[in-house]
Amino acid sequence: MSSFGGRWIREYASTTMISTVLKEPEGLRNYGVAFLYVVGAYMFGVVGLFSSFWAVNLVATFLLAHAMTIAAYLIHECGHNLVFKRQRDNTRLGRVLSWFCGAAYGTYEDMRYKHFRHHVDNDDVVWFEYDEWFEKHPVILRVTRLLEWFYIPAHDLIMHFIMVFTSFIIPERRDQRARNVTVILIRGGVFVTVAVMFPKVAILYAVAYMLMMHILRFMDALQHDYPYHATLFERAKAPHKGDSEWEQEHTFSVPLSLKYPRLNLVTLNFGYHNAHHHDMNVPFYRLPNLHEELTQNDPARVIPFVSQLKLYHRNRVMRVSNPQPIDYPKGDDYLRTARTGQGPVGGNAASFLTSF
Repeated sequence: MSSFGGRWIREYASTTMISTVLKEPEGLRNYGVAFLYVVGAYMFGVVGLFSSFWAVNLVATFLLAHAMTIAAYLIHECGHNLVFKRQRDNTRLGRVLSWFCGAAYGTYEDMRYKHFRHHVDNDDVVWFEYDEWFEKHPVILRVTRLLEWFYIPAHDLIMHFIMVFTSFIIPERRDQRARNVTVILIRGGVFVTVAVMFPKVAILYAVAYMLMMHILRFMDALQHDYPYHATLFERAKAPHKGDSEWEQEHTFSVPLSLKYPRLNLVTLNFGYHNAHHHDMNVPFYRLPNLHEELTQNDPARVIPFVSQLKLYHRNRVMRVSNPQPIDYPKGDDYLRTARTGQGPVGGNAASFLTSF
């Protein structure tokens, strides 16, 4: 067989395998690069934390935080079955990625289920009603607000604490206890060992993890004006289920930049949220095109990055417990006031990594 013929067969077989396994052929390049970045950045980030040079430590901390962030957004892609054709392959990758961003204490399936309820019900479906919980624990609320003033994501730390001990706190997940304990022993054992032997490394890892929390909730804070309902383990009828017009009216896009769209890859294009809710089967690398198709890149249809920063800074304490008054802006009013950077308060602790 000629070398040309052999090469043709290899290329055909490779193309056939890609088209059989991946959702789209373009996914090989886009998801491949993203996954390799997660693995490489995570490894270099962890190694860099052990350096005796603070400049290297600083770069490593940010690199590690971003690796965990991209891992989280890849879990989101897997949850929508956008990487592979078969759901089980997306599930396997999602489970692996959950170890990178500290979400393995709960199950990937629980994360996916809660997020799909968000899309299908057009609602923030939860188990933990933190406004009510804070009302019962005013001292914890005051401490949380104080820490948030110093940009320590205490609210998210509470949510992640529940996630770590999910099978001990959430009655409906008691059957996950053996798995939950196993993950606690593995991750907790490694962290305690590092903390004892290399305390600086443990502290910097914690900083990187909190930076990831900040990035995720910065992107989440203004994307919806949905209320939340504690119906995660119920089959209650959602008031706006299936209402795509209402869904778009109460969903808001928060790109990092329209002028330089490649900058949005820093958060895997998660800011194109109206496009994502318009068609949740579109992979991250095609969201900018869909956004342009829907809005013609009209800047009035998005919340500018500067306004996002202002609202995130100004409302960091108020967002901890934010019962919405009757005159709280909704829909077009929400978008209009958010664009000015003066309001609204925005949401908090709504990450898809916390499946309750």
